[in-house]
Formats: sequence, C-alpha cells, structure tokens
Amino acid sequence: MTNTAPWIAEGRRPRVLVLASVNRPRVAEAVNHIESILASSAESVLVDRNEEYHFDDSDIDLVVVLGGDGSILSAARRMRSKQLPVVGVNLGRLGFLAALGAEELQEYWPEICRGEYPVDDHVMLQCELLRDGKPVSPEPMTQLALNEASILGGAPFSILEIDLYVDGQLASTYHCDGLIVSTPIGSTAHNLSAGGPILHRRLQAVVISPISPHTLTMRPVVDRADRVFEMFVRQGHESVSAVVDGRVLGTLGEGDSFRISQAPLSFKMVRFPSNNEYRTLRDKLGWGSNPRVRKS
Repeated sequence: MTNTAPWIAEGRRPRVLVLASVNRPRVAEAVNHIESILASSAESVLVDRNEEYHFDDSDIDLVVVLGGDGSILSAARRMRSKQLPVVGVNLGRLGFLAALGAEELQEYWPEICRGEYPVDDHVMLQCELLRDGKPVSPEPMTQLALNEASILGGAPFSILEIDLYVDGQLASTYHCDGLIVSTPIGSTAHNLSAGGPILHRRLQAVVISPISPHTLTMRPVVDRADRVFEMFVRQGHESVSAVVDGRVLGTLGEGDSFRISQAPLSFKMVRFPSNNEYRTLRDKLGWGSNPRVRKS
C-alpha cells in the first residue's frame, strides 16, 4: 500500500485517462458528465471511448474506469506491465471492484487529486501455457490475470484428471470438472460459485478450488501467492481450455501444462472510506441478511 501521488511532489494536478466503453448505454449516457467532474480538479482528461489507447509510453497518473467489474478486468489486461492507480465507477450491476457511483466520485474527486486516499496493491497472476515444458508456439502464451486462472472442460463434458504441482512437488491429482487458482480479488467470482472461500482483497494469497470434485474430501485450499502452481492434464479431451479472467488462453491436450505464478507487478486501486469489504458483502451479496425478511 502506498499513499504517494507523484503529481503532488511535482506541484501539479493529475493527468487522467478515462476508459469508457461507450457501446454500453449507461456508460455512453454518463461519460460527458463524469468527464466534467474530473476536469474540475485534473490537469488533463483524456477519454478513450473505443479501446484505442496504448499504455506503453503513457504519461498518465490515474485511470478512471467506467462500467462494471468486467471493465476493470479489461483495464488491468490492457495496462499489462504499466499498471497505474485505478478508480472504478460502477455503471454495471454488482460492482465489487467498481464501487463508486457517479455521485460519490463527485464527492471524493478533489480529495483523490490531492492524494488523500491510499493506493492498494493487489495480487496478479502470470499464466503460461506449456507443451513439452516450452511455451506453446507460434507465440509464447503468457497473460496476466487479476481474477483467476483455471482449467475448464467443454464438450463432451467428461470428468478431467488434473495433476497439481506446487513448487515442483505433486500436491494432488484432482478428478473434477475443472480447477481454479484465484486471487483474493477473484475470490468473490468463479471461486465463490465453486464453493471456495472469500479472501480479504489485500492478502498475498491464492485459493485453489476444484469444480465439482469427484471425491468429497477435495476441498478448496488457501496458499501463499509467491509459489509456482502447475496443472497437468492427465486425462482430458480436445475442448479442455486454459482460461484467464474468463478469456480462453488456449486448449490443453494430455500432457500439456498450465503454469501459474505471482506476477512481478500488482494491480493498483485507490481505496475509499466507503469501500469496506464487509459492507460490500452485505450490500452486494446480501451476506448475513435474514432470508425471511423481504426488502421493500
């Protein structure tokens, strides 16, 4: 976690990039209003409406993402090695990550520009698809994950047999429909649906969750993030895929492996007083509420 705002030390206001997928109606409706809010306290505001901005030589200080959690995953993927602090504005549905509404953004924005809120570092994963111990050709299949990396089966939907090695040592052989390695940020996504635990976002950890394991004793496991996890498909079929944040990285044949390690960089997100993890669980998932009491 860091509280530094480099533009403050340089005696200027921040340079801001807005990632706005205007093909989404709610984003298209809100982008001009939000741009005016940002311009009130920023040195410059650049709006990327069509995913055309390249981060390689970026002189941006802050990235404001309009949309939902999928938009934030897309932003993390696009930034690659140039991870910048992110402010998420929820114009989607649940909004676990994109927690601020437009009204809250207007309230907090001057303080954000004064560097008054901390920037949290979140675990990201580095994922590689390997064949005979080498990256799959014609290009190295390597990608960053903010939520999760998983092996998933498709048709004919037969059970998979997956060996999991941790730091080169066999951990277990799973007979299951798939296997998920999730970050703390992703623990409320596919991992949660598969029965895995919710991790605090700032933990340096991962959770390994089998999907529909054939053996009931195969339960989710939490481990340190700085280990190397390698999944080998011992028994599968032609549609078994390595999936990173919901996107197919490639297919896996028998003997192929999917290597997952902690990325040498982190996802950076500005934290706000209202963005409390337990409050998010209560508000977004109805966690701890009485199912007999209906909300009016």
